[in-house]
Amino acid sequence: MSIHSEKTTHIWYINLRAGLRKLILLWENPAWCLVLAFTIYVAIAIIHGLLWLPSSNAYYNYLADAFIHGQLNLRIVPLDTHDLVLYNHNYYLYWPPMPAVLLIPFVALFGIGFSDVIFTLFVAAINVSLVSLLLRQITFQKLIKLSRLQRALLVLFFALGTVHITIAPFGRVWFTGQLIGFFFVALAYLFALSNKNWTGFFLSGASIACAMLTRNNLLFAGIWPAVYLLMRKKEHGFKKLLAPVSIGILPIFAGLTVMALYNFARFGNIFDVGLDYHLMGEIFVDNYQEYGAFNIHYLPTNFFYQYIAYPLPIRFESLMGGSLFLLSPVFLLSFRGIKIGYPRWSVWMLVVTILIINVPILMLMGTGWIQFGPRYTLDFTIPLLTLTSYGVKNWSSQKLALLTVISIVQYIFGTFLLSQVL
Repeated sequence: MSIHSEKTTHIWYINLRAGLRKLILLWENPAWCLVLAFTIYVAIAIIHGLLWLPSSNAYYNYLADAFIHGQLNLRIVPLDTHDLVLYNHNYYLYWPPMPAVLLIPFVALFGIGFSDVIFTLFVAAINVSLVSLLLRQITFQKLIKLSRLQRALLVLFFALGTVHITIAPFGRVWFTGQLIGFFFVALAYLFALSNKNWTGFFLSGASIACAMLTRNNLLFAGIWPAVYLLMRKKEHGFKKLLAPVSIGILPIFAGLTVMALYNFARFGNIFDVGLDYHLMGEIFVDNYQEYGAFNIHYLPTNFFYQYIAYPLPIRFESLMGGSLFLLSPVFLLSFRGIKIGYPRWSVWMLVVTILIINVPILMLMGTGWIQFGPRYTLDFTIPLLTLTSYGVKNWSSQKLALLTVISIVQYIFGTFLLSQVL
């Protein structure tokens, strides 16, 4: 090869690398990553079906319609009643009601035929933008030192290389609830990081309350932001903490009260969400009658499909889940984060938050199938991604990029396969 050819090749390589870097850095920008994620999610949704039609299980639309007409049971019965609650000849949802509350204005305008697919696409894209903002705030607050490129790769990884992409394009009551729960948890962390006074306590507490009214176990996602807010105020003394702590706890108590009254109004018991009347799949009936909805009996199966099983090539049993760390190897850096992360209280509170959220997931009847990857882990992805960010510190961006590519390739492939099954 001539010197001229070698020089041309070298220039081409440098320009390609610079162009690729600029493209990746777009993901660090909250506005750009929202647009990019939305475009990709929409493309997958179009391949799956018609965007403007609701999914086959848009149950939150029906609950929003019920709320509009002043009732708690469904006014209109869906064609598919799988996973609904049938009690005294009325149909209910056992899931908490917050997603339906958010859908009220859309259902009021467009009816129950409003596309939950479009709704969840927007929520999913906003989630990606919130992750970008969260990583910026973590860096700004000097909790973790991350470069722009590292932050961009982490956002790109979250958007396309985690289980988030497998539930973003499809609507459906299960996926909508998880995406909205993630949205509120991300807000709670952002409010805690970006507000130094009592507003941080209140807004973070309100966000956790909304997350809890979406998915009950997300109450525990508030552990880290609560400790973070307290640590920032600890020098003021115990007495001066009483007021902001009370302000933060107030919306959570309000949320618990709302949930209790909601249950009592439907089933006459503040703790009853209707699981005894749940129209579950036949494969669950015997287990439910013997072990109930939550039991340590389910732990080995759930642990296997959440942390060990590898779902490729796709088989029916592989749609039960897939290993969190094999499918998203970037998360392996969370273990490095545990080892080197500082301040130590932040690291250990992130670990505690993840473990406590994970307890009901591992003891739940069913893995969350049909799914590609462990979709229930989305409940603790915010603290896990934060812990992973600690592990990224002083780590090679090239290695991070490689792990990100591996994660994306697996999840893009799995998501397209999943779109053919749902």
